[in-house]
Amino acid sequence: MERRVYGRDHEDAGPEEGRRYVELCAGPLDGLLLDVTDHESTGSADGASLATEIGQYGAGGRAHYRPRRGAPGRWDWAGDSP
Repeated sequence: MERRVYGRDHEDAGPEEGRRYVELCAGPLDGLLLDVTDHESTGSADGASLATEIGQYGAGGRAHYRPRRGAPGRWDWAGDSP
């Protein structure tokens, strides 16, 4: 089973070769991959606030994820906001 990437079209949601991904753990986006390739080059890979309709606040809400200490390939859910 191919993993799905956050923000990609369902028809072509798999990871691309040459990109770097982290796994989103827990929360509404659990199990999805997040492309952090461009964030690393700018030095801003310290977390993400991701739009989602399936979080606590529904449409327009955001799910917050932060890097897991000691496991750079996994980001943990830190809560939702409107």
